[in-house]
Amino acid sequence: MSVSTWLRKDSDMDHHYRHIRFSYREGVGRIELARPDHLNSLTEIMHEDLRTVLDFLASKEELRGLLITGTGRGFCAGQDLSERPALPEGQVRDLSVGLKQNYEPLILRLKALPAPVICFVNGVAAGAGVSLALACDLVYAVRSARFIQAFTRIGLLPDAGATHALPRLVGAQRAMGAALFAEPISAETAERWGLIWRCLPDEELEATMEAVHTRLAHGPTRAYAATKQALQAATGNTLTEQLDLEAALQKSLGLSADYREGVRAFAEKRQPRFSGS
Repeated sequence: MSVSTWLRKDSDMDHHYRHIRFSYREGVGRIELARPDHLNSLTEIMHEDLRTVLDFLASKEELRGLLITGTGRGFCAGQDLSERPALPEGQVRDLSVGLKQNYEPLILRLKALPAPVICFVNGVAAGAGVSLALACDLVYAVRSARFIQAFTRIGLLPDAGATHALPRLVGAQRAMGAALFAEPISAETAERWGLIWRCLPDEELEATMEAVHTRLAHGPTRAYAATKQALQAATGNTLTEQLDLEAALQKSLGLSADYREGVRAFAEKRQPRFSGS
């Protein structure tokens, strides 16, 4: 499906976006980072656009999912360093300010959305671009994509949640190596390590995005949300706490129309027709 097919007007999202493209249909949002000439590097304007969109999505009770990708040959090259002009002699820049004002709210907003957030890395992801991808619940990447923890190349450490996500996904040694040496990681290696869910042929990206959209739009929305909630809580819970959470969530899902439809469809040997309720 072409981008133009996705970009349909919705009265609730009629807004001028400067550094992203946004569409919303069937309860599924799609964000495209749209600075292709700059490898979609992140700017103050892009952060403002993303905040507007994520606040819109958080307000939609019927939200079923969010897809995030980039335009052009890259996904996201991280922070646009050209927004940080040289300071006068003797002055220093507090880099924590930008993290607190922009990156921390972005990562936490993505995590707080109840519906699945799925990233499609269409090219290079570097620095905070990797952090953005790993803040999503599931990551696909095309075969030509590369993941680069580029921070040490300019004398910094990985941020925007990268030091939290990396060791949990790939283990301590691989996380340390990737962070220390800033070597590109291919999409095939990322899949093998467990950094991403699946590596795709480049030519299958758009078709896969449309297929995922369809699954989210017509799937058991409440079950997806509960699954996200449980898996996010798992790393901080004891086994007893996780068992209690599973029981509470399963109790709620057992009262849903989708559960009744799922059981009925199973008995009738047909595909379920979930309503998201």
